[in-house]
Amino acid sequence: MSAIARAVVLTEFGQPLELQKFPVPPAPDEGMIVASRYGGVCGTDLHLQQGHLEVPTPLVLGHEGLGTVHELGARSTSDVNGSPLSVGDTVMWASSIACGTCVPCRIHREPTLCERRRTYGVNRPTDQEPGLSGSWADYICLRPGTTVVKVPDGIDPVAAMSFACAGPTMVHALYERRPVRVGETVVVQGSGPVGLAAAALAQLSGAARVILVGGPEERLRAAAEAGIGDHHVNIVAAADQAAVLAEITELTGGRGADLVIEATGVPGAIDQGLRLARRGGSYLVVGQYTDSGDTTINPHQIVLRQLDVVGSWAFTGAHLVQYVSLLPALTKRFDLASLVTSYPLEDNGRALAEVAAGAVMKAVLVS
Repeated sequence: MSAIARAVVLTEFGQPLELQKFPVPPAPDEGMIVASRYGGVCGTDLHLQQGHLEVPTPLVLGHEGLGTVHELGARSTSDVNGSPLSVGDTVMWASSIACGTCVPCRIHREPTLCERRRTYGVNRPTDQEPGLSGSWADYICLRPGTTVVKVPDGIDPVAAMSFACAGPTMVHALYERRPVRVGETVVVQGSGPVGLAAAALAQLSGAARVILVGGPEERLRAAAEAGIGDHHVNIVAAADQAAVLAEITELTGGRGADLVIEATGVPGAIDQGLRLARRGGSYLVVGQYTDSGDTTINPHQIVLRQLDVVGSWAFTGAHLVQYVSLLPALTKRFDLASLVTSYPLEDNGRALAEVAAGAVMKAVLVS
């Protein structure tokens, strides 16, 4: 008799999630079954639950995770780096599999823009076998083609989960789209996981000064205590936004930042970000992953400042591999585990509610 796994299922938009049970399938050829010890709660999950993205249901949620190998399929013997895999090994996996054949994959060399990208916890419904295709479950079935990478020995899994999605997202943004250059001044808009990942990676990349702009105060304090960011500015609680923007500009030396990174998801932040960059600087927009509406900007600011404005979408398996390779350096310099709040799998409703309220920095479901 096959094992039975609990899983958190989105059955109807805007309604509470359901804890359901599924049989654990055998490991597919060139795939594996992983005991999903940790499933990260991302802002995208909140948008999925609320129906802000068009996805199939019913759906086991969870596109970021970490677990231990439970069963290896035939011809599944190593991780993406060629390291041998055995039952019990701790692994992380990329959330998406690109098709490799569409125009963005083959011609434009942009697998993040794959037209047929399949994503765990997002567009793999339970009525398409296997149903266990999200990390908010006791087990997840990883299909052939999934990028799986062993977590280095000695890395705290909780620390690894702090930026499980935000980390590779920012690796893509800062490696492929607009790198941080040694000695630059960087302003990061947003003090959630993506903003903190941006700030931490900017510091590792050799930025001379990193200014983290966001709120509420508890999030900025958590970032400071974890060692992330050189300056922390609360713009959320500010009665006079113009005065705060002037303060940020002064912190850059009065000319503006070499690079401004948007990680808020708030459309209104875009116009502010354009005005925080120096003339000849760059604006890297990462946080507008879901369509939160239109906003008004002054395009003169782009021309006046001669800005490079760059967008960055999602990440690939290669970016996850780079994130995992950076974990020893990240965990040595920053207290990433302090950013995580853990919840049992059955307490998913409270986890989502506290993410929505901004009451926690990073929520993780533990099974």
